[in-house]
Amino acid sequence: MSNAFSNRLINESSPYLMQHAHNPVDWYPWGEEALQKAKTENKVILVSIGYSACHWCHVMEKESFENEAVAKFMNEHFINIKIDREERPDLDHIYMDAVQAMTGSGGWPLNVFLTPEARPFYGGTYFPPVKAYDRSSWTEVLNGVQRAWKEKEAEIISQAESLTRHIQRSNDFGIVKKEDKGLSPDIFTAEDADTIFQNIMAAADKEWGGFGKAPKFPQTFTIQYLLQYYYFTGNEEALQQAILSIDKMLEGGIYDQVGGGFARYSTDEEWLAPHFEKMLYDNALLVNILCDAYQITKDKHYENAIRKTIAFVERELMDSEGGFYAALDADSEGEEGKYYVWDKKEIDALLGNDSPLFCEYFDITEAGNWSHIPGAGKKNILRILKKDHLFAKEKKIPSEEFEKKINSCLEKILAQRNERVKPQLDDKILLNWNALMTTALCRSSAALGDDNYRKLAQKNFDFLIQNFNTNKEDPGLKHTCKNKIAKHPAFLDDYACLIQCCIYLQELTADTKYLIWAKDFTSMVIRDFTDDATGFFFYTGIAQKDVILRKKEVYDGATPSGNSIMAENLFYLSVIFDKKEWLLQAKKITGSLKTAVVRYPTSFAIWASVALKQFYGINEIVISGPDHNNIRDRLLQQYLPDKLLQSAPVASDEFPLLAGKDPGPATLIYLCKNYACKAPVNTVEELLLQLRK
Repeated sequence: MSNAFSNRLINESSPYLMQHAHNPVDWYPWGEEALQKAKTENKVILVSIGYSACHWCHVMEKESFENEAVAKFMNEHFINIKIDREERPDLDHIYMDAVQAMTGSGGWPLNVFLTPEARPFYGGTYFPPVKAYDRSSWTEVLNGVQRAWKEKEAEIISQAESLTRHIQRSNDFGIVKKEDKGLSPDIFTAEDADTIFQNIMAAADKEWGGFGKAPKFPQTFTIQYLLQYYYFTGNEEALQQAILSIDKMLEGGIYDQVGGGFARYSTDEEWLAPHFEKMLYDNALLVNILCDAYQITKDKHYENAIRKTIAFVERELMDSEGGFYAALDADSEGEEGKYYVWDKKEIDALLGNDSPLFCEYFDITEAGNWSHIPGAGKKNILRILKKDHLFAKEKKIPSEEFEKKINSCLEKILAQRNERVKPQLDDKILLNWNALMTTALCRSSAALGDDNYRKLAQKNFDFLIQNFNTNKEDPGLKHTCKNKIAKHPAFLDDYACLIQCCIYLQELTADTKYLIWAKDFTSMVIRDFTDDATGFFFYTGIAQKDVILRKKEVYDGATPSGNSIMAENLFYLSVIFDKKEWLLQAKKITGSLKTAVVRYPTSFAIWASVALKQFYGINEIVISGPDHNNIRDRLLQQYLPDKLLQSAPVASDEFPLLAGKDPGPATLIYLCKNYACKAPVNTVEELLLQLRK
């Protein structure tokens, strides 16, 4: 198939950029060529940011960027740059902050206008082709910006410089410097933990789980805090809200009942109708809390969900060499959700006599429970309104027989769905998202005692180390890789998540090479990313020069803040390597956010978990002796969020915790906390008794 138009994006590897490679718009990727051209010609830069699984990005492309008349105007008056937000989150953070400051809201597609010096002065999100939804049309916006630049250039430049200074100042929002109020950084208390819990519960939906109103995001970090708070305090309400949230997601349409895996968020309070895009990071983070829930309750439903979600990731998102792709689109055949929804006649034809039971269990009706697709009739999203054991009891079917019948039906449905046109795959491989998945695989292997997940985690880690370093003489990594081509210097989140997965890999395997990786990468982050004024870390490294400012990201949003993960890493590794300066930095940056964390815990939930561990302390566990592997594996099945674990066949002076920890006639388990050690024991059961005292 020939294309009437091609632009510079044809040479890019990002699926999102390549989607726009045949637009009549003369798109540039972000880079020196476009930025210099804007300066030379004194033209406004239009930066349009999105990602491949973004529904409204596709809509705006079809409506405006494929329109030749619109493209002609854009090409004449602007330097047009397309950015994949997942490839360049650093740029997305800066320009999203600008649009939110100007308009009070943000989202994707993000369209922002810059001066030739790349400073933002106007922007928004989706603009329709004609004025609608209380939004100006795209052509009105283009004409207005072009005219303003022509008539008020000096005023716009001044405005852009002021906005850039505002973004720079907002970098330190929520951070209280010690000298500002004379506070010690080590200031979290049990009362703070209680207040965080109460503030979370004030936003909790006690009927459908989750937090806040629609649209509803999983908020895995908030659930994680509730589970850890329950562990430390025994508060049953925290456990109930966490489990309710997990259960309602697993029963809803946000969870793919047929093929496993989770969509990005729900458009309603009941978790029925998701925004159907499936992201690698969401599934990794949800597997983590499923592991927590399973370790606490031993409920087999959570094990099944872990296995089904990982099976989805392996089937749909895994590269043959062990890397994981970024996402699946929400759309197929130009319609959102078409791949995932069903009408009752389809189910009846597939399942025959089993259809009535299946349809009743999954809320499938002739009328449908979802009617989003125009002209497609009434469609159904599979969801569960009554727990399986209650439903089976009501139908007088033994639980095992019911489970077997439902799974058989689901296999037939999945086979039929596989014949449909699949959503587009975003096959770039991102370092931080992959590291999150490696951690999830480690957690799953530990919780379920499944060695296959360990092997998969190690394979993924090896893939990352081998493919994200383009210069073997330079230990620095890249952020994204496709077709074995890695590019864009790694960001804070990349290193933070990679260090975190090294920690989990070491606990799971007892291989200390992962700790050496963690130590080396941590030293690199401290050297290249630290803001000396606050102790926090910049999002970009010191060598990166193509951004107008270096931001510090501290919010825990859809993915964890690199700063909060680094606080957790530093806290852990300071003990492993006896580096008190790392402990002080972890405590300083966590304590500096106390007010924000306590007041807005759903935006700082990882920080809240770090604060819990700093207050209650860490249990340092060493297993030494010939049977250390088996004892370690049994211990890892326990829910112990406050543990630090090393295991080895013999003592070792290379690591402080292993020094002097000689095994006796049998393998010994040592427990230390707050500079005091218990008498060594021989079994996991004895250790658990020590931990409970």
